[in-house]
Amino acid sequence: MRTSLSNTLPAPGFSPALFLALFFLLTGSLVNPAQAASLPSFADLVETHGDTVVNIYTTQTVKAPSLHPFDFKGAPDELPDLFEYFFGRPHPNGNGQPSPHGNGQPRTQTRTSLGSGVITSADGYILTNNHVIENADLIHIRFANRKEYDAKIIGRDKMTDLALIKIEPEGKLPFVKMGNSDTLRVGDWVVAIGNPFGFEQTVTAGIVSGKGRTLGGGAYDNFIQTDASINPGNSGGPLFNLDGEMVGINSAIYSRSGGNIGLGFAIPINMAKNVMAQLRESGTVTRGWLGVRIQPVNQDIADQFGLERPYGALVGQVEEGSPAAKAGIQQGDIIIRFKDKEIAEMTMLPTLVSQTPVGEKAEVTLFRKGKKKSINVTIGKLETETAASAEAEVKTATLGMTVQELTPELAESLQMEQSTGVLVTSVEGGSPAALAGLRRGDVITEINQIEVTDMETFAKLLAQSKADQRILLLVQRGASSRYVVLKTK
Repeated sequence: MRTSLSNTLPAPGFSPALFLALFFLLTGSLVNPAQAASLPSFADLVETHGDTVVNIYTTQTVKAPSLHPFDFKGAPDELPDLFEYFFGRPHPNGNGQPSPHGNGQPRTQTRTSLGSGVITSADGYILTNNHVIENADLIHIRFANRKEYDAKIIGRDKMTDLALIKIEPEGKLPFVKMGNSDTLRVGDWVVAIGNPFGFEQTVTAGIVSGKGRTLGGGAYDNFIQTDASINPGNSGGPLFNLDGEMVGINSAIYSRSGGNIGLGFAIPINMAKNVMAQLRESGTVTRGWLGVRIQPVNQDIADQFGLERPYGALVGQVEEGSPAAKAGIQQGDIIIRFKDKEIAEMTMLPTLVSQTPVGEKAEVTLFRKGKKKSINVTIGKLETETAASAEAEVKTATLGMTVQELTPELAESLQMEQSTGVLVTSVEGGSPAALAGLRRGDVITEINQIEVTDMETFAKLLAQSKADQRILLLVQRGASSRYVVLKTK
């Protein structure tokens, strides 16, 4: 809206001196000097612990479709379409032959990415996010003093998006002090240090905005939410409390533009400590298994089941032969306590179970038919890497896309009508998935005319498809569905 100059001029009789006096009187009265003096300075924390934070630079060699120069000899209406040129589809030229543009041999190119990490031991173990170093050919570590090292991967855990890497330092390194993320309270001050957009050793501060947040990325989502400014490149860096203790690993942001809008998320250090210890010892992570499918308890469910308030995890299904089945857990039970902890939110249960050693007996408190009941469950081992899922993961990567299971909760958060299937989370340009017309946000509901409701079914069906076979997919996009054919060669 345009504002005329006359609307911005003071009225007759206006006194600038009087206006300024009133302004400072009013605004000054709103500032409590004691409160202003109590605001913290983070300078000592940064000077003491900033050297434990490193910048991570990775390089990866990838194949891309080859591009050829345009042939400008034909008439304007005979020139290749730009879309066809860049995506490599045949385009008739003046002689009725396919255009060679984009159809040559694959070429290689180098991709680089930025991230952060934190030193966890004097001998050079560094904790970061898995997505920072995944698929990297080379991992370079740069310290605050500009000294650089090459790093090797000790172990990675996709389920929690954590990775442990190692350098061979010259002498002992400063390392971070671990805190207790369970004692964090909403409103506590926190400080993030990292490498956003390549700006090394950037320090930002804010408060804990929430705890136990889920982003729909996996069963072990249990993020600390903060309004400390976190941007691309902060991933893998530490989140400190005011005592200089690391309470989280910065991992994700929620943004429609790709930049910070005050919604940052960190992996709680209590979860990371367990994963890191296992990665350091064996390079892999073993998780406890209960064998139930659960859903959140809202007020309506609590009222219907006679629970005094909405908390716990409602058991929707018990897997046959699982530890839960052997212990007598039934469909319709509400798990309200696991060992010594109340299940305030459904998302707490998978994390607590996963961190329980295999073979350990855990006391579980149930709410069943209006009464509380305690039973002991012998925790089993979660088998995550089956042959089918491993093969499907490789094949999905060769098709140029990444996927994840679509749950009702994720569908609700994304405002999708479709609530089951496999969600396409990314598509690589020029890949078979891209050429078939798949897009991020598509939901795969069938493979070769067999229904896909979860990742397990998707993995089995995809692993069964032959390397030279065309794969028929039924894809839901918005309110419409369509069939697409993926050419695997």
